[in-house]
Amino acid sequence: MRGGGAGRWAVRAGTALSLASLALTVDNVRRVRAPATGATPTPEHLAVLLPVRDEVAGVERCVRGLVAAASHWPGTATVVVLDDGSTDGTTDVLHRLAGTDGVDVVHGSPTPDGWLGKPWACQQLADAVPDADVLVFVDVDVDVAPHGLTATVGLLRSSGLDLVCPYPRQEAHGAAERLVQPLLQWSWMSTLPLGLAERSPRPSLTAANGQLLAVDAGAYRRAGGHAAVRAEVLEDIALLRAVKGSGGRGVVAEGSAVASCRMYDGWPDLRAGYTKSLWAAFGSPAGAAAVTATMLLAHVVPFLAALGGSRTGLAGYLSGVAARVLVARRTGGRAHPDAWAHPLSVALFSALTVDSLLARRRGTLRWKGRPVEVTR
Repeated sequence: MRGGGAGRWAVRAGTALSLASLALTVDNVRRVRAPATGATPTPEHLAVLLPVRDEVAGVERCVRGLVAAASHWPGTATVVVLDDGSTDGTTDVLHRLAGTDGVDVVHGSPTPDGWLGKPWACQQLADAVPDADVLVFVDVDVDVAPHGLTATVGLLRSSGLDLVCPYPRQEAHGAAERLVQPLLQWSWMSTLPLGLAERSPRPSLTAANGQLLAVDAGAYRRAGGHAAVRAEVLEDIALLRAVKGSGGRGVVAEGSAVASCRMYDGWPDLRAGYTKSLWAAFGSPAGAAAVTATMLLAHVVPFLAALGGSRTGLAGYLSGVAARVLVARRTGGRAHPDAWAHPLSVALFSALTVDSLLARRRGTLRWKGRPVEVTR
């Protein structure tokens, strides 16, 4: 990248942002909470809650894994699965699994006006276990380790928090997945001051992941449950904000030792998944534009300058790579050679964000046959 004063300013500003992000990553890698695999929490009534819709390929694997993990819980554990109007054979699988010890199957009712499907499914699950002390919400594409539930609730109780989200290790295969998926952990590890995020009620200092989310049942009810986030496509982040708003505390954690997840299978699946939700990730189109521009400035502009011989740009590019390597090593991801393609990852993620915003503007956003935005 060549140019006059404006170009040099952009390179310097981008490199400064990249270096600051690296410094925050170093601090977060040191302080991030993680479930202890040897935890032995006090026996309580644990409810493991799994919403499913058209998941015939993976639901049996997930349910059996949860049953195995629940068997390690020292108190009462109930696995509740909600069939959210499946049409692909999932219902037949669940009929068979309903006879498994410790598994309750609930058939969901139609989504009411003003609700999105996922929050409504989660609310029904929580209502099915009114006497539970701890609620653990799990997505069907997550594999929970045998000690995963015990360790997760152990972290919730030992930390004194009201909600924790141990981020599963993200399985990525193929070029598109390997470019985009590592950005999930990197995004919060490199931008969110975790120590402050635990204590602060500010919505901007919030990151969560509904793939594996544990919440104290009392705190959940005080926050209004999923009814408080009924219209939110990113209901996990919204739920943590609701918990904070009602006086609770919570944070995202590093959960690669307790769970793994392959969210998407190839580019078409990945693009559809990100398109349905990225429009809502930054609060508004203006927020999305600001975040995207900042990411490009910090992680693409220095790389382009480095290609043109800029030492400043090279420093910015290498700091971005270093942050990716640190996060990958801490979260069980691939460090090499994937981290060296970090600018391409950021550019592709930015394109997906634009794609999501345009799809929302066209009114074409749907997921599993349903809209992903409530008409107001």
